[in-house]
Amino acid sequence: MSPIEMDELIHAPTRLKIMSALVELGENSEITFSRLQNLLEMTPGNMSAHIKRLERAGYLATTKTFTRRGVAQTRIRVTSRGVTAFEDYVRQLQTLIRTPLNAHTHAEQR
Repeated sequence: MSPIEMDELIHAPTRLKIMSALVELGENSEITFSRLQNLLEMTPGNMSAHIKRLERAGYLATTKTFTRRGVAQTRIRVTSRGVTAFEDYVRQLQTLIRTPLNAHTHAEQR
């Protein structure tokens, strides 16, 4: 049995929270940066760094618009690639959880 490969980009706790929230919203939905930040109780700088990494991987897309008063507003949505990566990650995690401990031990001893 080969070791289970986890998507390290999604596996990081903060990025896992971001991806979970956006996948739950759905591929056709957007959320503002500030709304997502408030929901996840994150600092703007921390969230921004993680959003950029996920966007570079093609898992998220961002759009910057301006309100009538000229205030910049960033909107975030998950891409189809992001949904697929998240679903794969969840399957890998479920496999890891359901695999008996002795199977992991035997694989490591080889």
